[in-house]
Amino acid sequence: MTAQGVLLVTVVVWAVTLIRPVRWRALVAALPLPMTAALLATDHPVDGAQLVGVVGLNLFFGVVALAHHRFRWPILLADLAGVGGYLAIAAALRPVALPFWPTLAVTVACWLLAVLVLHRLPGPGHPTDPTDPAGSARLPVAARLLLVLAGAALTGLLGQVLRGLVVTFPYAGVLVAVEVRRDLPVFCRHFARNSLALIGFLVGVHLGQDVSVVVALVAGWAGFALVAAALHLPAWCRARRHPVNLGCPTRT
Repeated sequence: MTAQGVLLVTVVVWAVTLIRPVRWRALVAALPLPMTAALLATDHPVDGAQLVGVVGLNLFFGVVALAHHRFRWPILLADLAGVGGYLAIAAALRPVALPFWPTLAVTVACWLLAVLVLHRLPGPGHPTDPTDPAGSARLPVAARLLLVLAGAALTGLLGQVLRGLVVTFPYAGVLVAVEVRRDLPVFCRHFARNSLALIGFLVGVHLGQDVSVVVALVAGWAGFALVAAALHLPAWCRARRHPVNLGCPTRT
């Protein structure tokens, strides 16, 4: 990862530390800033592999949440397990060529199924973590930077295994999981929902990549913004209950 990529990862993690509601933390964590940096730093075209990479991101957070909350693993060890799950997906896909549009259809169907299942599951509580009872301790800045640099070095060493999935590698996710460890099960639900916006980003990049990198990224961010707005704006309007400010219909 380039220096610009490390900076973008740091910005995402720093923003997550400033936000309290888990719903908005998950949205910020889903911002495709690291993906943008990875696309600029590599020559991998966006195809079906990156769509599966979005599934891999959700698997990463799911494995971390399971290991930390169910099995009471230390959060950094749970992080390593999540990265291992992502690398397993990348290794399994290495010999497979995935066409974009059929993979998109399957990915969206999986997203719908996951959202329905997660919606029906009971809300989880907080874990008992004797190493962090208050849930307020955070990694020092130097430790965070070292984790980002370690992730960048890891992806460089495993570039042949990751291939296209290097774009969706959880660069920021490793640190975000540490920051939200007390709320990881709830965070996973919200992140899974926001994954549709990441799919919108990849669709936009795929449509524009034959024109130029700039057009592809503009189209990608437009796709992300449109899907994210569709996911969040109606609920935000209802919560605000100020139709004059937002042009939302009055609830009766």
